[in-house]
Amino acid sequence: MADIHIQRSHQLGLAGAREVARQWTEEAEGNFGMKCSYKESGERDEVGFSRSGVSGTLLVTADRFELDVKLGFLLGAFRRRIEAEVVKNLDQLLAAKKPASRKKKA
Repeated sequence: MADIHIQRSHQLGLAGAREVARQWTEEAEGNFGMKCSYKESGERDEVGFSRSGVSGTLLVTADRFELDVKLGFLLGAFRRRIEAEVVKNLDQLLAAKKPASRKKKA
């Protein structure tokens, strides 16, 4: 099996991170046919996802996303391509959700 591990730090806080995680979950279900489960807890949420040949978790905290993916034998051959797409997707979601910068008073 091929594994993919991606970490991304952020400054969204847990509420903002949950919004990004829920959007990621919707896209995984809609675009890739994943079955997803979302478990919310006090300081750390976990998204589980799977489909034929793929399974994994997305851990969500107030300052970090940690994505672990296990690819089956057939999809393992496409590991680099899949990893690049996952990184691009997660980075785009995080960039869209960045907190607004504060303007300095003159």
